[in-house]
Amino acid sequence: FLCSGSAAKSLLFRFLPFLRWLPRYPIKDWLLGDIVSGFSVGIMHLPQGLAYALLAGLPPVTGLYSSFYPVFLYFFFGTSRHNSVGPFAVISVMIGSLTESLVPSENFLQSVNGSNATVNEELRDAARVELVATITVLTGIFQVALGLLQFGFVVTYLSDPLVRGYTTAASVHVLVSQLKNVFGVSQGENSGPLSLFVTVIDLCKKLPDTNVGTLVTAIIAMVAILIVKELNHKFAAKLPMPIPIELITIIVSTGISYGVNLKDKFGISVVGNIPSGLKPPVVPNMSYFGQVAGNAFAIAVVGYAICISLGKIFALKHGYKVDSNQELIALGLSNFLGGFFQCFAISCSMSRSLVQESTGGNSQVAGVIASLVILVTILKIGELFRDLPKAILAAIIIVNLKGMFKQFKDLRTLWKSNKVDLLVWVVTFIATLMLNLDIGLAVSVAFGLLTVIFRSQLPHYSILGRISDTDVYRDVVEYEMAQEVPGVKIFRSSSTIYFANVELYAEALKKKSGIDVDRLIEKKKKALKKLKKQQKKLEKERAKRKKVQRASPRGAWGTLNHTGSPSLFQNAENGPGLSVIELNAGESSAPSEPTLQSLGLPKPSFYAVILDFSPVSFVDTVSIKILKNIFRDFQEIEVDVFVASCPGEGDLQGHEPWLGMATPLAQSR
Repeated sequence: FLCSGSAAKSLLFRFLPFLRWLPRYPIKDWLLGDIVSGFSVGIMHLPQGLAYALLAGLPPVTGLYSSFYPVFLYFFFGTSRHNSVGPFAVISVMIGSLTESLVPSENFLQSVNGSNATVNEELRDAARVELVATITVLTGIFQVALGLLQFGFVVTYLSDPLVRGYTTAASVHVLVSQLKNVFGVSQGENSGPLSLFVTVIDLCKKLPDTNVGTLVTAIIAMVAILIVKELNHKFAAKLPMPIPIELITIIVSTGISYGVNLKDKFGISVVGNIPSGLKPPVVPNMSYFGQVAGNAFAIAVVGYAICISLGKIFALKHGYKVDSNQELIALGLSNFLGGFFQCFAISCSMSRSLVQESTGGNSQVAGVIASLVILVTILKIGELFRDLPKAILAAIIIVNLKGMFKQFKDLRTLWKSNKVDLLVWVVTFIATLMLNLDIGLAVSVAFGLLTVIFRSQLPHYSILGRISDTDVYRDVVEYEMAQEVPGVKIFRSSSTIYFANVELYAEALKKKSGIDVDRLIEKKKKALKKLKKQQKKLEKERAKRKKVQRASPRGAWGTLNHTGSPSLFQNAENGPGLSVIELNAGESSAPSEPTLQSLGLPKPSFYAVILDFSPVSFVDTVSIKILKNIFRDFQEIEVDVFVASCPGEGDLQGHEPWLGMATPLAQSR
C-alpha cells in the first residue's frame, strides 16, 4: 500500500461515501422527493421509536434518541440510498430479553408504608439505560471490526431460510412480550430457555385480572391501524404519501387520555414523563462487557444481515451498488457513537424503507430530513406524549408484526422446492422459540452449517448422456432424450470433492458404472494367482523334463525342432478357460499381462470413464489419493479414466506424479 495523496483521498472517500456522491447530488431532480420521503419516514419514526423502546424495556425517550443519532450518522457512512435505519422490532426484543434478565424489576422493589412493595422505576430505568448503552457500544465495536477486516461475507452463513425462520420466531417473542400491555396485567420477567412458554402460562393465569379499559383501547387501536394500513397498500398508487395512521393514533389517544384522565379513572397504564432536550454523552459501564459480549455479537450479526438484505434488494431495483463491508462500518459507527447518547442498537425497518422508497426518496438525504423531524420532537414535542397509553404502543408493535407473520407462507414454498431449506427454517423457528433469541441463533447457525456439510457429503450422482443433435449432456435418469455415449460412462457429482465425501464419490462411481469393480478385480487377482501357481508347476515339470532329456536318448520325450529347442508345449491339466503357455527356450521376453478375456472373465461394456469435474471447485490431498485409487482400479479392468471440465487443470496436474496418472487429463468445456 503506497502512502500518497491519491491513496489517502481514495481511502477517505471509501470510509465517507457521502464525499463522493453529495457534490454530484442533483438538487432539482432529487431534493423534493427526499424532503417528502424524509418527512414521511420521520412521522413513522416517532411512534415506532416510542413503541420499540417499550419493547426493549427502556424509557420511551431512548427510542427517540435511537431514531435521531444513528439515522443522522448513517448519512455520512452508509451506502444504501433507500434503507431506513433506526429501531427495529427483532433487535429491540433481543435487547429486551437482556434487560429483563440482567436488570430485573425485582431488584428495585421498595416498601411502601412498611407493607406493600413497588418498583422504583427511575432507578431501574437508569440501570437499564446504562446496560443497554454498553451493549450498543459493544455491538458497534463488533460491527466496525468486522467491516475493517473485510468480514462482510459473514452474513453468508445466515441463509435466507434461517433469517426468515429466526425473525418469525422473534416476532412471536415480540407478540408475547406485548400481551401484558394489551390486557393491562402486571407480569414478572422471565428469561432463559422455555421462558416464552413460562410467560404465556403466567399470562393465562392472570387473564381474570384483565383491565377491560386497556383491552378495549388496544383492540380499537389495532383495528384502526390495520384497516388504514390495508387502505394505504390498496391505494398506494393514488396517495401522494401513506396516511400516517400510527402518528394519528398516538395524537388522538394521547388527547383522549389527557382529557378523560384514563390513568386515574380506568387504571390504564401510560408512558409517563418524557424529558425534553438532548442528554450529554455518558461512558458505558465496561464491567458489563464480559456478560453481554456474546449477545452483542449476535445483535451485530442479525442487525447487519437484515440491513444488507434490504439494501441489496433496493440497490438491484434502482441500479446502484451497496458495499457490504462499508455497511458494516456504517452500522457499527452508528451504534458505537449512539451508545454514548443513550441509544439502543439499531438495524433497518422494512416498513420504513418501503415508505422511504415509495414516497420518492432518492438518497441518504431523506434520512437526514427524518432525523430532523425527530430532533424537533425531542426538543419541543416529546413531553406532550406523557399521557400516551402503553396499550397504543403495544397495538402499533403487534400490527407491524403482520409482515413477519406472513413468512409462515415460506413453509409451503419450501416444502415444494427444497426440503433441506424447509428443515433449516423449522429448526431455526423451534430453537429460537424454545431456547430464546441468543441461544436459538447459535443453534440455528450450527444446524445450518451442518446441512452444508451433509449436502456436500450426500450430493446427487448421475451418469450423463448426450441429447441427440446437440452438445448438451444431461442425467440419463431424469431426461429420457439423453442417451449414453457408446462405450463411455460420463459420471458427475453435484458437489465438490473433498475429504468428507470422496469415499462416497468413489463408491457411487463404481455403483453407477453398472459393474462390480471390486469383485471383478478380486476375480482377476484369483485367476492370476491360479495362473501363476500353474506356471510354477509347469516350470518345475519343464526343469524335470530337461534333466531327464540330458540323461536319456534323443526322442524319448519328444522331438526337437531345427534349432534344438523343445516345441510349444500345452499343459492339458490347466483349469477351464485358462491356458499356460511355455515359451520357446530361444525367447527372452516375458509374456504380456493376460487380459480379462484370456482369463475367462467378463469384460466391461465400456472402455472409458469420464469424470465431469465442472462442479468441483477444489481438491485436497485426501481426494487426490482416492482419485489415484479410482484410476488404478479401472485400469485393472481395462478401462481408461479421463477428467473433463476441470475448473483448474493445474490443481490436478500438479499432482500427476503422485497420482501416477497413465491416462490423459482432458480439459473440455
